[in-house]
Amino acid sequence: MRFSLVDQILELEKGKSITAVKNLSLAEEYLQDHFPGFAVMPGVLMVESIVQAGAWLMRYTNDFKYSTILLKQTKAIRFNSFVTPGKQLRVSLSIQKWDGDLCTLKASSEVEGETAVSGRIVLEQFNLRDKNPSMAEKDTDRIKDLQTQFGQLWNPNKQTTA
Repeated sequence: MRFSLVDQILELEKGKSITAVKNLSLAEEYLQDHFPGFAVMPGVLMVESIVQAGAWLMRYTNDFKYSTILLKQTKAIRFNSFVTPGKQLRVSLSIQKWDGDLCTLKASSEVEGETAVSGRIVLEQFNLRDKNPSMAEKDTDRIKDLQTQFGQLWNPNKQTTA
């Protein structure tokens, strides 16, 4: 199952920063069980929203050179408030360090002006063909799909660029 936890990219500066949003609705299937009577976005999905936004920044910066970006590490993650249906999680990340295939990003997110989650993450980028040459076609297909998705999330004519 694929969770798309970025609904729109609001601001994007290549090689520097991104601001994106996730609009939480009661239609999110996982909210039926988390928690009955008090639906809230699970903390791990709040972090995943940060990871996905950071991955979009890396892809955009590298002109979609890599098919895969994975979470390598979290650092000093702090949870401060809930995200409930009808609310918007606004995620902001800035690149702190980029060393080869590893990118360290400082992340913060907020709901209605209150900090929801903050911390640092390390993301790793690679192509599947680097580990298995027979996967080259999968890389090509995945990159094409990601470029299509990105076009739906980011429209620089509608948003402001930093």
